[in-house]
Amino acid sequence: MHNERVRSPVSRSALSLVALAAASALVLGGCSGGSDASGGGNDSSASASSPSTPSPSSTVKVPDGTKLTEQGSNLGLDVGARVIFEPSVGHGSVLDLTVDKIRRGRLSDFKGFILDDAYKKNASYYYVSVQVKNVGESDVGGVPVPLWGVNQTNTLLPAVNFTTRFDRCPSQKLPKKFGPGKAISTCLVYLSPGKGKLTGVSYRPSQEFNPITWRGAVLPPAQKQKG
Repeated sequence: MHNERVRSPVSRSALSLVALAAASALVLGGCSGGSDASGGGNDSSASASSPSTPSPSSTVKVPDGTKLTEQGSNLGLDVGARVIFEPSVGHGSVLDLTVDKIRRGRLSDFKGFILDDAYKKNASYYYVSVQVKNVGESDVGGVPVPLWGVNQTNTLLPAVNFTTRFDRCPSQKLPKKFGPGKAISTCLVYLSPGKGKLTGVSYRPSQEFNPITWRGAVLPPAQKQKG
């Protein structure tokens, strides 16, 4: 036997479900000497992408005894949330999401990338360590981790999608096969324009969903590596 969950009525949360157009078009082109996952010295790039948007209502089966985190919950760091994640209609599972740590980055961390406009040069960068575990019954692999950054103007910020390894904050999508019981730890990079502050990290899969938000102390930039 399983429980079925239908999303609650439309929330009036003031949080805007708008990923900045400039962020969506972000491309960080790498210099020939930059980091490359294949080790071949080819150009590396990073672009911002949005987490998948589920259907307005869900029929994802929730295992017996599984309690979902209430919509609208405000959580501290290292506190897990259990949510329905439906990357496409009729295809979803239940995830445990935990935001472990938020650290401020430096523009100099992106040495080897081409920062060719003021938008990229004047942004603040943040690195967010997260854990994801599939505690449901279906595979939901091959899609971005469904978390947004939130800045001081309550705008949702998509995580940067790297095509090559970024050592300061190694980022990855959910593995192609991410079935029941599978778990990953990863790092997400968020860009807040105009030197804006990252004030939280949010799970908000649709505009009808009252977001679950993690907030906590932001760590200072890590010490620069020598050599």
